[in-house]
Amino acid sequence: MTGESKFLIGIAVLTIIGVIGGVLLFGSDKSSTQTSSTDLFANISHTKGNPNAPVKIVEFADFQCPACATAQPIIIRVMEEASTSAYFAFRHYPLPTHGNANIAAKAAEASAKQGKFWEMYDKLYENQREWSELKNPEDLFSQYASEIGLKVDQFKSDLKNDYSNIQSDTVLGNQNGVDSTPTFFINGTKYSGVIQYDKFKQIIESLK
Repeated sequence: MTGESKFLIGIAVLTIIGVIGGVLLFGSDKSSTQTSSTDLFANISHTKGNPNAPVKIVEFADFQCPACATAQPIIIRVMEEASTSAYFAFRHYPLPTHGNANIAAKAAEASAKQGKFWEMYDKLYENQREWSELKNPEDLFSQYASEIGLKVDQFKSDLKNDYSNIQSDTVLGNQNGVDSTPTFFINGTKYSGVIQYDKFKQIIESLK
């Protein structure tokens, strides 16, 4: 074997080693998307499912976000079918580009004071196109409050309150790399965007 051949073989071996090393390095990058589920579930108010379930899901969402409205019926279906194996928590992440996102979050919190957060959650998403671009959506929110059986005067009063958890949810999201909605954390692993039903079920089944 000539010296030139040995040199070329040596270069090829080093190249292969470098490629394998790069694959190992970047293939392990998934750990950088991991977040403690304990932190994400600390001081949580709005949950569905079994608190002792092996699968813990947290969603950071904006009620004015069209993609979040697309995700809502998927989440409902998944949680109806996996109520014992999954635990779902909602956290607020109103985007500054959505002018009515913060007041919608307040409407959900005002409803929670009367024990009907999830009912308003459904109303806001199912009727998003109706209120999202209104200059003053409060009257429509009060109509929704009546439709879900709330005491409307109390709702209107509570709608004026500031809710510290809306801001603290947003801060928590920022601390964990949330920059768009919806963003999900499933057993600490981050998933950005809508997770389709089949994929959601596949993830849950793999973690049970």
